[in-house]
This record gives sequence, structure tokens and C-alpha cells, in this order.
Amino acid sequence: MGKALQLLPTAASDKALLSRLEEEAGTSATLCYQCGKCSAGCPVAFAMDSTPRQVIRLLQLGLLSEALEAQSIWICASCETCSARCPRGVDIASLMDALRREALQQGKINDKKVAVFNKAFLSGVKSFGRTYEAGLLMQHNLLTGQFFKDAELGLPMMKRGKLSILPEKIKGRDEMKKIFERAQELGGV
Repeated sequence: MGKALQLLPTAASDKALLSRLEEEAGTSATLCYQCGKCSAGCPVAFAMDSTPRQVIRLLQLGLLSEALEAQSIWICASCETCSARCPRGVDIASLMDALRREALQQGKINDKKVAVFNKAFLSGVKSFGRTYEAGLLMQHNLLTGQFFKDAELGLPMMKRGKLSILPEKIKGRDEMKKIFERAQELGGV
């Protein structure tokens, strides 16, 4: 059973933070009536400490600190299945994104490996316009001290054409860099 939470009146600062997060996400957590369709359809809910429905409930109860410290916001694949399934139109995926940005800003990252993976992934997309799997793995493993993690999988994947040593680049990388620059200006990435 999970840890017990004590419900107290929501602090004004938490109300203001929730309001800002909802504004950033363009949605409202209060619309959710806890039907659970988001969690039932989430392809990564099995790996989460709190399902998408539970994260929304934390927000509704004013437990922002708990929501920001949930591993779930980092495990979320941003696939938008939850948002598409929501009968009330709550954009849960956008709320998860807003929570990730806030957690980064506040330094509330419980699992550094997830943050390192996130940075390595975005770095590859920024540089090449798409993910560069070999570089992503190498960068992640080096920065997390797991130097040979999954190394035995590399050669078989290369033989099958599933992994390339060199990155593929897309056309329009300059436009991709402009997207990242704009996101930086807006306080993201």
C-alpha cells in the first residue's frame, strides 16, 4: 500500500503554481472526474508509480509537490493516448509536459538516468533532426556510468539493419534548430 498523505488546505503558492501549469498546458485538472480511461489506455502505466489518473488527482487535491516528485511524469511517453481518450477533454499529456518542465526548473528529479536520457534524446534530435539511437545509447551510458549496458545488443542490431553507427540527418535541420531556439526562449528544453 502507498504512503499515507495528509490533506491540508492548499497553500496560495500551490494554487498559483497549479494555475500556471494549467495555463501552460492549456487545460484544467478540475475537469477530470476520475473515470480512469487515461490510465487504462496508457501504454506505460505498468511502469509508473502513479497512473495518469492518480497524477491528475494529486493536482486536484493540491498535492503539487507529490506530483512533481512522481516518477510517472518522466516515464510518460507523451504519446497523447490519455488525452485522446479523455471524455472531458483534459489534455493530460500537456499537463505531464508542464510538470516535467517545472520539476526540472525546481531541481526535483528523483531519477537522474531519466533526465540524462531526456537530454541525450533532445540533443540528437536538435543535431540531426531525428533520434540517433547509437549516439543516444552511448551518451546515456557514459553519463550514467553504465559503460557497457546493452553493449551485447549493438552488433546483432547492426547486422539486421536496425541500428546504424553513423547518424542519419534530415533535410531542414536549420528549421529544427529554430524550433529548439524558440523553445529555449519560451523556457523549455
